[in-house]
Amino acid sequence: MTRQIIMLGTGSAFVTRCYNTCFVIEDNGTRLLVDAGGGNGILSQMERAGIAAGTLHDMFVTHCHTDHILGAVWVVRKVVQLAKNGVCTAPFTIHGHHKAIETVKALCRLTLAPKDLDIAARQVIMHEVGHGEAWSIGTIGMEAFDIHSTKEMQYGFRATLGDGCRVTCLGDEPFNTANRPYAEGSDWLMHEAFCLYADRDRFKPYEKHHSTALDAGRDASLLGVGNLLLYHTEDRTLETRKAAYSREAAQTFDGNIVVPDDLEAVVLHKL
Repeated sequence: MTRQIIMLGTGSAFVTRCYNTCFVIEDNGTRLLVDAGGGNGILSQMERAGIAAGTLHDMFVTHCHTDHILGAVWVVRKVVQLAKNGVCTAPFTIHGHHKAIETVKALCRLTLAPKDLDIAARQVIMHEVGHGEAWSIGTIGMEAFDIHSTKEMQYGFRATLGDGCRVTCLGDEPFNTANRPYAEGSDWLMHEAFCLYADRDRFKPYEKHHSTALDAGRDASLLGVGNLLLYHTEDRTLETRKAAYSREAAQTFDGNIVVPDDLEAVVLHKL
């Protein structure tokens, strides 16, 4: 059985040497795309990862920042194209809070041709979720939660896979203790790490309301998780990022630390 996270992108908003953060959670045939980056690069990344668009039927949109939501329009366009060609007739569902859903709808209205909008209206289901709501996507049990962002309404989620493995995505801002019930004891914690604490004067993460690798390690230790995955980083240190971020997070967390590159697949397992 295949249970993994495929990181389509690992970068923050203004990266040019890697793609914006988005990923696919795969659980024994069920695939969930989380965010879509800032443009049609999502289609290239999916192709490079060997993920055929017709095998994706669900997407979760965390928030409306351009580096997370603009690629969603290209995903919808691809769904429409597949429907036109008779390649895929199954519905495609976009999950997210009300602002994310309304923004995707507005972007589609503004950019898609009328005939494509008609197809999208039939082919794409918009599923608005609320804080604390639970539902299922194939074999994956989902729980959404408001991360209490200070910048833009944003939802994270806890995904429970078919074998009981729990994956918590905190979004791209610092952990808020109000969400401890969703994250505590998770098998995998997905935590943004804009840069190293050692590089904080260079990248100024706190001014941007982001965390460092050191902060992420501290949160993972506090929450008693088994594995820590770091993402949504700067791209100036890609050559040393994996080793340096892992080393810094290990100062405050003694569990398994993963710092993936774009297109890297991370095998998921329970504690």
